[in-house]
Amino acid sequence: MMTMNTKEAVALAKRTVAELFAEDKPTHIALEEIDRNDSRDEWLVTIGFSREWGEDTLLPAVLLPNRKRVYKVVRVVGGEFKSVKNRELTVA
Repeated sequence: MMTMNTKEAVALAKRTVAELFAEDKPTHIALEEIDRNDSRDEWLVTIGFSREWGEDTLLPAVLLPNRKRVYKVVRVVGGEFKSVKNRELTVA
């Protein structure tokens, strides 16, 4: 099992998002949050990005909150990509 440092985990998460969502033409890919579980050698890396098709829409913004920015949580265990999920957004 390979142990990653923070920069390596973030780079893997960004690369994974760019590759998996390439068809959506992601732009402005950036680190948003990062969490590490040492006992499981697990990283949860939240990556935010914009999608080309999310910029223009005829639907009101109320129906598509945060439509211009997408947030994905990339799970990395032992230095390997394991999953990507939607980041649940909370409204304060």
